Amino acid sequence: MNAEDWADAALDAIAEGGLEAVAVERLARVLGVTKGSFYWHFSNRNALLSAALERWERQQTEEVIARAEMELRPEARIDRLFRGADGSKRAGQLYLAFAAAGNDPLVGPVIRRVNQRRITFMVSNYSDMGLSTDEARQRAVLSYSVYLGTLQLRRDAPELIPTGPDFHTYMDYISKVLIPGFQPG
Repeated sequence: MNAEDWADAALDAIAEGGLEAVAVERLARVLGVTKGSFYWHFSNRNALLSAALERWERQQTEEVIARAEMELRPEARIDRLFRGADGSKRAGQLYLAFAAAGNDPLVGPVIRRVNQRRITFMVSNYSDMGLSTDEARQRAVLSYSVYLGTLQLRRDAPELIPTGPDFHTYMDYISKVLIPGFQPG
């Protein structure tokens, strides 16, 4: 059992029940270890939350952006960002749980940094497509709003979001609407 296992277990708990669900004894039971294992890796619950937030930020922002940056054209980078962002139920629940805890001194700075990083990446790519700085920022905020709205709907009204092959058609539509001149394929 390592610190990343604890951080993953904390992320699972947060996805299921918010920050309040992160309890050392409960996580130890889930992981099949003693509380002593926790204290081997972390000094307290806040240290675990910090590790979980760091892991979430890295996996759901930095790694997704790194994969998108491999595309040559800015249109393809934005499309890859849309498709590479983990829109799974767990990812949506995590983002929404963290956003709901935005006033928490550990969570707030991370959620703001993640949102800023994602939007900055999109602004840069929309600018590379020839949009003015203002247009690029507006388009990036609109695009990010669509992403966040999709997460919210997946949680609150999942029947409204297509699944399976229809989800890919939906993503093609999103890309065509939000990325000027882009044709999926």
